[in-house]
Amino acid sequence: MYLEPDHARRLDQVARARGLSKSFVVAAALDSALSPDAADRREAATLRRLDQLGRQFEKLERDQNILIETVAIFVRYYLSAAPAVPEAHQDAVKAKGRARFQQFVQQLARHLQRGNSLVREVYEEVVPEESRFSGHAEQSPAETAESAA
Repeated sequence: MYLEPDHARRLDQVARARGLSKSFVVAAALDSALSPDAADRREAATLRRLDQLGRQFEKLERDQNILIETVAIFVRYYLSAAPAVPEAHQDAVKAKGRARFQQFVQQLARHLQRGNSLVREVYEEVVPEESRFSGHAEQSPAETAESAA
């Protein structure tokens, strides 16, 4: 039997890492590849991964929709509520805007460092029942006691 140099090197690494003989690793690989249910196991693993990716995609899509709506509502509010600034006050307003933006960035950094997610908080507030069942919301001690009763 001939092994490509890369395969031989990887076989050595796997055998050393697991503390097994190369013969044992090759035999196990052959058993797995030649087993009649090997294709079924690969298909099941692929389906599990696809299901996981589908759930992740649905969550990303939900989060994106929340973000889009949030920005749209903010822009509508800002454009309808923000007064025009006289030319003489433009520099002061721009300086205040830069300071506020810097404050916003710092607040956002603290929020993210703590692992908080405003999108998750909004979703849990909007759809509390569904988020409880999907594992997104944590139950309070009182809710845990109620559900146990």
